[in-house]
Amino acid sequence: MAGDIIPIELGLTRGDFVTLWAPEWHEGDDEWEAFLGHEEDLYGFEAVAQLAAFIRNDDDNDLVDHPSWTVVSALAANELEPDDLHQFDLVGVPELVAEDPDSDVLAELHATFEMVQTLGDVCELSAVTSFFAGNPHLGSVGIGVEAYLGKDGQDLWDRVGASVAKSWDGVIDAIDSVVKTPDVDADAVEIAEAELLAAAENDVDVDDVTEDSDRDTDDDQDTDDDSDEATADPVADAAAEDGFWTSVGIDPIRIITSDDTLYTLRCYIDDEPIFLGRAGAITVFGSERSLARYLADDHDHELAKVSTFADVQTAAVDGSLQIEITDENVYVLPGLADDLADGPTAVDSDQLDLAVELFTDAADFADDDSVETSLASSTPLGWYISYTLEPDPNRLAPSAPFDVEAEAWRALERDFESRLRKL
Repeated sequence: MAGDIIPIELGLTRGDFVTLWAPEWHEGDDEWEAFLGHEEDLYGFEAVAQLAAFIRNDDDNDLVDHPSWTVVSALAANELEPDDLHQFDLVGVPELVAEDPDSDVLAELHATFEMVQTLGDVCELSAVTSFFAGNPHLGSVGIGVEAYLGKDGQDLWDRVGASVAKSWDGVIDAIDSVVKTPDVDADAVEIAEAELLAAAENDVDVDDVTEDSDRDTDDDQDTDDDSDEATADPVADAAAEDGFWTSVGIDPIRIITSDDTLYTLRCYIDDEPIFLGRAGAITVFGSERSLARYLADDHDHELAKVSTFADVQTAAVDGSLQIEITDENVYVLPGLADDLADGPTAVDSDQLDLAVELFTDAADFADDDSVETSLASSTPLGWYISYTLEPDPNRLAPSAPFDVEAEAWRALERDFESRLRKL
C-alpha cells in the first residue's frame, strides 16, 4: 500500500465495510492517527468500488492532509482491496472465544482487539475504551497459547469469553453508530467497478502456471540446469538452506515484560545493534501478526536503511513472511529482579545474560552509555552480574543483602521499557 494509508475491512452488524486507516503520521513534532471520515463520522463503504470512487472525488475528510493522500487517491481500484491481514470480523469475535485458544484463533482475536482499541481511541468511543480498560486480562490473547495452558489457563480463557459475552455487543454498537456511508458519484463507481473486473480477468491462475512450469521443466530439464545455475538468486538460495531470517541477517525478537509480550526486529551492522525504530526508540508490537502487517508498509525507521530489509518488506507484502523467533532471541524480564535479590544461586544465568544483552543493545541504539556505566565492574550491580555470569571460585562472592543490586536492576528495566514504543 502506498505510504502509510491502509485499506481495511470491518465486519459489523450491518455488514462488511471497507475504509482507510492511517496508523500514524507526523506533522512537525505532532503525531497523528486517523481513519477515513469527517468530524465524528467514520466513512465505511459496502464495496471497494464505492471507496475508490469516493476518495477520487472528495477533498473534505480527515486524511486529505496525510502526506500520501494524493498517491492513495490515485490508486487503481483493485489496489484498495484489503488484504487478509487487514480484514477484521468484529461480529465473529464471540464465535472465536467459543473455540479452543489455538494459535490461529489467538492471532485473529488479538488483531481484531488491536483494531477495535484503535477505533475506540481515534473515534473517542467511551464504550470501547471502557471495555478494554475494565478487562485487562484481554491482553493475554497477545501472549500466545502458553497463556492458556493448565487449569489457570483455562480459567483465564473462560474470563475472556465471559467479558466478550457480557459487553461485546455494546462495543460493536458504539462502532456501528459512527460508521456512515457518504454519497458517491454513480459514474465514478462504474469506472471503479470496470477496473476491478479488468483486474480480476487479468489474474493468472497459480495452479495453471505451476502445471505449465512443471511440464516445461520435464521437457527441458537438461538445458535448464545450466541456466538455473547461472541465474540463481543467492538470497533465495540462502533462505532455502538456512532460513529466511538468517539469509537477510535480521532477527525477530520477543520481549516478555511484566505487562506484555512484545515483538520487534534487530540486526547488527559492524557489531552495532539496529532495531526496528528510530531516534533511540524501539517500535514494538503485541503480536507477530501486527508486526508483519507493519512491515508490509513504508515507515521511517533505521532498519529501512539496511540493504536486505527490502527482502523482508517484499515477503511481508506477498504474504510469505513468517515471524520465526529462535530461543536466543526470547527475552524474559519478569522475576529477574526478585531473583537477584535472593542471591546469585537463584538467578537463571541464561536469562540474565540475554537481558544484559538486550539492555545494552537498546542503550547503544540510543547512543546512551548509561547501561554500560551501571554494569561497570566497579558498581555493586556490575560486580554481582559479572560474578553470576562468570563464576569463579577464586573470586570474592557478593555478600547479602542484595537489595541495592536488585533495585539498580529494576531501574535498568524501567529505563529499557521507556525506550519501547508500542503500535
